[in-house]
Amino acid sequence: SDDGKLSFDEFKAYFADGVLSGEELHELFHTIDTHNTDNLDTEELCDYFSKHLGEYENVLSVLEDLNVTILKAMDKTKKDYQEASNLEQFVTRFLLKETLNQLQSLQSSLECAMETTEEQTRQERKDPTKPEVLSVQWPGKRLARRLQRNNSLASNNPHSSTGWIEEDSQWVTQINRLQKLIDRLEKKDLKLEPFEEEVLEENAKSHIMIVQHQMSVIEEKVEEFHLALKHYVESASAQGGCLHVSIQKIPSNFHFIVYEFWENSNAWNSHLQMNYSKAFQRSNVDFLETPELITTMLVPGKYQLFTLF
Repeated sequence: SDDGKLSFDEFKAYFADGVLSGEELHELFHTIDTHNTDNLDTEELCDYFSKHLGEYENVLSVLEDLNVTILKAMDKTKKDYQEASNLEQFVTRFLLKETLNQLQSLQSSLECAMETTEEQTRQERKDPTKPEVLSVQWPGKRLARRLQRNNSLASNNPHSSTGWIEEDSQWVTQINRLQKLIDRLEKKDLKLEPFEEEVLEENAKSHIMIVQHQMSVIEEKVEEFHLALKHYVESASAQGGCLHVSIQKIPSNFHFIVYEFWENSNAWNSHLQMNYSKAFQRSNVDFLETPELITTMLVPGKYQLFTLF
């Protein structure tokens, strides 16, 4: 409750691990409560756990230093990245990815050790007493603890930035939304439509062609690419067999996705032979960082296309 001390209910909500029973948690609470106030303060918690740290005293000390070091590195990255050269930006992205991989590998090992010890304890315990059920699932609790830890470091570290903490908080919000969506999907009854065969007339143009272009544009070429893309879309939309063209730009980078809907594959093939289409493909050789990725799909054409993106 943000009053600087833990009641038993708060202690149980945070420390319950699904193994200790309610009685055992209550006994542990009173063992730590050396002041006999029915509330645990920071001093009592530190005194109790410091006696049992063992090898983990060094581990936690190194993790604290690592946390501060990573926050400093991310702060510097955020300040310098935009002004860096393409090569320097590439090296920064690689180092961030490698750091993340190393941390995820370490986390995976720790989670495996945690699950193993918990499972071993459950198998060894013969006590029929029902264990205390977790009030918060472990993934969410780990995130909450990490956020609390980051907030503590940020308040004491003049080099830290709240931007990264806020981004973590946004991830927690997104995860909670996804969890609610998964819960809804799990409870939703699955309804299957009866199987129907569609008899096609001979030579009928029965399928619509959907085409997706994915293009990563060189930053210095974005304005030229915009002009070329505008001319391409206007020319394609004017073709008789074109049903619709839609453009999406990924906000975080210079990645564009273009969707085209054609009456049939013949209309798409004819479009490819047009001069404006060939000119656009040639210009992309200079505009794109990597080769354009094109995906096509045929869908039944008897369905009307009412709204697109």
